[in-house]
Amino acid sequence: MRYLLLMIVVAAGVFLAGLWQHWEGWPWRDVPRRYNPFAPLHVDDPPSLLTRIKRERIAHDPKACRATLEQARRAGEVAYRAVGSPSIGQCQLHHAVRIRSTSVDFNHSFLASCPLAVAWLRFERHQLQPAARDLFDAPVRHVIHYGSFACRNIYHRKDARRSAHATAEALDIAAFRLADGTSVSVQKNWAKHSDDDRRSRFLHRIHEGACQEFSTVLGPGYNAAHANHFHLGVDGFSVCR
Repeated sequence: MRYLLLMIVVAAGVFLAGLWQHWEGWPWRDVPRRYNPFAPLHVDDPPSLLTRIKRERIAHDPKACRATLEQARRAGEVAYRAVGSPSIGQCQLHHAVRIRSTSVDFNHSFLASCPLAVAWLRFERHQLQPAARDLFDAPVRHVIHYGSFACRNIYHRKDARRSAHATAEALDIAAFRLADGTSVSVQKNWAKHSDDDRRSRFLHRIHEGACQEFSTVLGPGYNAAHANHFHLGVDGFSVCR
């Protein structure tokens, strides 16, 4: 009897393993990709309850992350160069890329871990550009940032933990310029001076939207050190302030 039960368990395990390996031919094939827990993260998929799970998956699977990024490159959504995993000073990068441009131009290219690059592309597509079109009827064309990689501890303190910037897992965004010439600065326009201040509403909206794509989002409401920029990170700490 015990032997029979063991055989049943083994057979069931083999059967389930086969279903797992061939999920595309099972019920999941008709499930929209954004709701399919087995489908890889895609830049074009709108945010869903599964986005965070898929984001965590690519954070631990460099091959899957690069596949997502390559998909975006083939679609013309990003221009980047792979830089690998170099040591810079006392800091080690892992499967990093240098982002040159996306749907926007930057004040200069920047290093990014693969998960950060994917998070930025998703933020841009689902949060940044929709907000710009809704509030200004014009897309964002240029983004000014303060950098992504810096081999340092947080707040430059010797007794603090390493910053997400030490592994290029965070990007500091300072300002935006839209296609119609409108400029929006985190430092100048964050405060809500009036109910019809579109620049302030734009910044608050994209700050909130960023929390759907990045694990760590810090802005002027967090502390004085972030009064002039948004810190967008994928370092695993779940903070939206």
